Amino acid sequence: MARMTCNFISYVLKRAVDITVIIPTTTIPESLVNDPKQKPTHVIEEKYPVLYLLHGYGNNHATWAGYSRIELYAEENNMAVVMLSAENKAYNNVSQEDHYYDFLSDELPEFIASMFPVSTRKEDTYIAGLSMGGYGTLVHGLTHPERFQAIGSFSGAVSMLNGKEGTYDVMNIIKHLLETKQPFPHMYIACGKEDFLYDANVQLIEYLKNNDVPVTVDFVEGYTHEWRFWDMEVERFLDWLDRTDHYAGQKRKV
Repeated sequence: MARMTCNFISYVLKRAVDITVIIPTTTIPESLVNDPKQKPTHVIEEKYPVLYLLHGYGNNHATWAGYSRIELYAEENNMAVVMLSAENKAYNNVSQEDHYYDFLSDELPEFIASMFPVSTRKEDTYIAGLSMGGYGTLVHGLTHPERFQAIGSFSGAVSMLNGKEGTYDVMNIIKHLLETKQPFPHMYIACGKEDFLYDANVQLIEYLKNNDVPVTVDFVEGYTHEWRFWDMEVERFLDWLDRTDHYAGQKRKV
């Protein structure tokens, strides 16, 4: 496993930004194999599928790696993972120099594809997040269904900015997709039943199902707004993905 913290100048945000990138590499079990025909190498067979993983309110690019086992899950599944810092700006354009919507939508994928061995195919690209990041996942994933094969919202703050005009209202985005008959990405929505955001997620699911939008739901008893739940759900999400990339079905031992 290679976990890299990268600092670079963003031309959208006009300042230096931090991201964490996970790239699968040789594992210790693989390094101990004595068979010369199975000798490990750092040469990449094919570009990796990539998950853009969004943090919640008050978190940053390092929080997922600190509180969950995302490194383990990424290594097992031969999946690159990209995590950014979006402050508390909900992955939206909120001021003249805080264009986080544009950064995540355009500049970050461009930078990642230029610097790391990740696929740019829609079929290999996913986005997921928790709480505020679940909201950001829905906004970006549903605004750009042509870019993401699947999206995952965990305890998503799905009603953020509801009633506001423009790009960032989840319900407006869904209604636009329905009206224009555009295909939805594969959707996975999870929430603990004791979470304060549970009712909002139930309402979202009811609306999607009433409009015949396919969605996988995982509402779980006994969980609130907590990392035990999000760690469990990101693993379930990765296992749920219907992958077609070169590494699909190659679960690794770490």
